[in-house]
Amino acid sequence: MTDIVVPQGQWEPDQEAALATWLYGEGEAVQEGVTVAEIMVEKTSFEIPAPASGALSILVAEDEIVTPGQVIGSIK
Repeated sequence: MTDIVVPQGQWEPDQEAALATWLYGEGEAVQEGVTVAEIMVEKTSFEIPAPASGALSILVAEDEIVTPGQVIGSIK
């Protein structure tokens, strides 16, 4: 199992970030490097790529506030 982690150092620590959308559903197969989620910080979005190939497991729902380094899902 490989964790999907919110990237660190891409926005100011005092800015609020939210998980905008998952591009794949729970249990769907994804390929390493493909964008699986988007984080929204103010009016800028950041793509989160799959760190490995496998089945997606979602731990954080869309629109929830996230922090840098937080695990939001995993690849099994």
